[in-house]
Amino acid sequence: MAVLEADYLVVGAGAMGMGFVDALIDCADVSVVMVDRRHGVGGHWLDAYPFVRLHQASALYGVASTPLGGGRIQERGPEAGLHERATAPEICAYYDRILRDRLLASGKVSFHSNCDYLGGGRFVSLISGRQHEVRVRRSVVDARYLTPDIPSLMPPPFEVADGAHVIPINDLVGLGCAASQYVIVGAGKTATDACVWLIDNGVDPDAICWVRPRDPWMLNRAVIQPEPATFIGAAADTMQAASESVSADEMFCRLEDAGVMLRIDGSVTPTMARTPTIAQWELDRLRMIENVVRRGHLRAVSPGRLTFDNGEADDAVAVDPDAVIVHCAARGLRTQPQVPIWGNRTITLQPVRAGFPLFGAALSGHVEATVAVGADADAGNAAKNAICPSSTYPNGLAEWARMQVTGGRAAAAFSANPDIKAWADQVALNPSRTPPDLMESDELVAAVERLRKYAALGMSRLTEFAGMPA
Repeated sequence: MAVLEADYLVVGAGAMGMGFVDALIDCADVSVVMVDRRHGVGGHWLDAYPFVRLHQASALYGVASTPLGGGRIQERGPEAGLHERATAPEICAYYDRILRDRLLASGKVSFHSNCDYLGGGRFVSLISGRQHEVRVRRSVVDARYLTPDIPSLMPPPFEVADGAHVIPINDLVGLGCAASQYVIVGAGKTATDACVWLIDNGVDPDAICWVRPRDPWMLNRAVIQPEPATFIGAAADTMQAASESVSADEMFCRLEDAGVMLRIDGSVTPTMARTPTIAQWELDRLRMIENVVRRGHLRAVSPGRLTFDNGEADDAVAVDPDAVIVHCAARGLRTQPQVPIWGNRTITLQPVRAGFPLFGAALSGHVEATVAVGADADAGNAAKNAICPSSTYPNGLAEWARMQVTGGRAAAAFSANPDIKAWADQVALNPSRTPPDLMESDELVAAVERLRKYAALGMSRLTEFAGMPA
């Protein structure tokens, strides 16, 4: 067994782990060992389906030290005028450059790929079988707590009978011949991407059957842009909608009227609110699909037949015998219990500002590097958790409201620290940072005033909708 020594052992080299380490080494003279099961850095992006793109602007993704992309505005196509969104290969290449040119080049970081973490500071190579022990002087950093489950790595959450043609979304690009029918299983961003990709590749919308257990609310990508007036305007819309509503359902409908939220079918009230962003052109494609099955979760598939949890065997849905069933039903981002980021010699990475987990990872790394603590470790952890409290990922409407509350409280906490706020105000990952040259713009001033007007009552109502104590 090889013995290593380091200040930090970071388990997981996906986006969260990379964001934490990048910010940590920027302000601290420390040593870091990073471990990941995959062959490189970038986490689930290494296993993503080929046609996936970021659902948000590239400028709001990545690590704090180095922008992803060039900050370009799209000039052509259906998203002309919106900020660029990176492809999966671009994201993987970006993280590889961050590893080589920044982390490893610093001399502070070592990276061990194809290794399985065993706990207790030990990991084993999946290639050689050699075991390592890391003697950790400060903390073990769990960067896997909210690791997403994706279809290429997870079996379908339904039974598959012999003869049924079931594939993960990744395999769509490798089909050798056209199917008479495509059955898309799932209601999240992965499923919407599959539907849009099929239509854009000439598949007749009538040849698509969409098994949608729940209908989702989605954010209008046009208002989730790295432009302060636009983003703060959307935040003001959210607080106003919450303050004027008596239920979460009413609030989401008001946000739809304000152009912040979108839904696929205006006749169906969504119950899912993980809220990825979507553009109007994608929504137009999705609305072309009329064969939508809403019978709850799929239980089993067999040639020509779909059976659901809430149906009897003789109440199955018929599909073409040779239909391709496209598995898009992995859980995606995990909705784990919210725990303090700093614990007893552990750091559990989670979002901080609502909806922007990579800003939270960078912020946590910066707080760990710069917030001085005394000899009392518990008091030091409490001080860091007070500055940088964790937030959550949502699933339903109440959880989305909870995310807004916890994220809002976290933003108020770290903004109350002048040094942390000064750092956050110059990090592009922070969606609400305001460059000095825009401080006096009429549009931004109006958005800020409206946010201040509705913030207190809006947060109070969101707390009610979330079922949280005031």
